[in-house]
Amino acid sequence: MANANVGLQVLPSVADEYVYGVVDQVIQMIQDSGVKYEVGPLETTMEGDLDELMEIVKEAQKVCIQAGAGNVMSVVKIQYRPEGVSMDEKVAKHR
Repeated sequence: MANANVGLQVLPSVADEYVYGVVDQVIQMIQDSGVKYEVGPLETTMEGDLDELMEIVKEAQKVCIQAGAGNVMSVVKIQYRPEGVSMDEKVAKHR
């Protein structure tokens, strides 16, 4: 079982009309990584090994810059439990 959930919100410094395009590139990178993830209206939540998820967070910064952002601010939330944690245990009763 995965030992971490990480919520990531990227806030790229680009003109308003380009924000969604940059965010879409980050989401594509997350999808390509193969980790379990869910896109929400304010952040993307991932599930997996904490070290792997933190590498994805680092890569997200680079993706934003490569997509034309002058800088990027990110909000990161982490839940870590050595014995395992899942997104489903938090939200299954609400679906």
